Amino acid sequence: MNQLVIMKDKQAVTSSLQVAEVFDKQHKHVMEAIKNKLNSAENSAQYNSMFAEGVYKDKSGKSNPMYYMNRDGFSFIVMGFTGHKADGFKLQYIKAFNEMEQQVKFQVPSTLPEALRLAADQAEKISVLQPKADYTDKMLANPGLETTSVIAKNYGYSTREFNKLLHGLGIQYKQGKTWLLYAKYQNLGYTHVEPFPYKDSKGLEQVRNTMKWTQKGQRFLYEFLESKGIMPKVEQTA
Repeated sequence: MNQLVIMKDKQAVTSSLQVAEVFDKQHKHVMEAIKNKLNSAENSAQYNSMFAEGVYKDKSGKSNPMYYMNRDGFSFIVMGFTGHKADGFKLQYIKAFNEMEQQVKFQVPSTLPEALRLAADQAEKISVLQPKADYTDKMLANPGLETTSVIAKNYGYSTREFNKLLHGLGIQYKQGKTWLLYAKYQNLGYTHVEPFPYKDSKGLEQVRNTMKWTQKGQRFLYEFLESKGIMPKVEQTA
């Protein structure tokens, strides 16, 4: 049995000859089935995209017409072929189409224009993904705690605005002068509360608790805000 599926014009296809051989049909009958599809008034435009004319030479050297067909065209033609044996061949064809189409995805460009187009496509993808990679790499590379004010700045908010945002999203609440996580987010390692020394208006030493975000907490914030369509400035499109 010859190769079931081949590459032609950068598309995985099979031929009417191959279908006839595999399913033990007369080639003229397969050709008739294809012509009937192409000549039908209904959906003729779609059928034209599934089949392409070709030529082969018989044993005597005479040129004869044939058709190439893609996966969709193949499906239409063999739909009426029944029986256990036919089903087995259909499965072989499906596997062959899948394997060939996977090869197309990873095909190396063969010409300079194709290589330039591929390079341009890759550069465009990188330009879209790079800001996110830069931000997350920077975030995850910081093993220490981060203040809310620094995170707020990354998102283009003031500290007050960002705290209100997180409160409105049900992440934190204020107790006295300290922001704390709601119960559902506590004990998950997202934050760490530590004393913060400062001087009051009279110059006296005072201490108040302040909440800082761990690396795990920063990741949580990033993914939570991303789900709400809120992105860091570096990822915001103009």
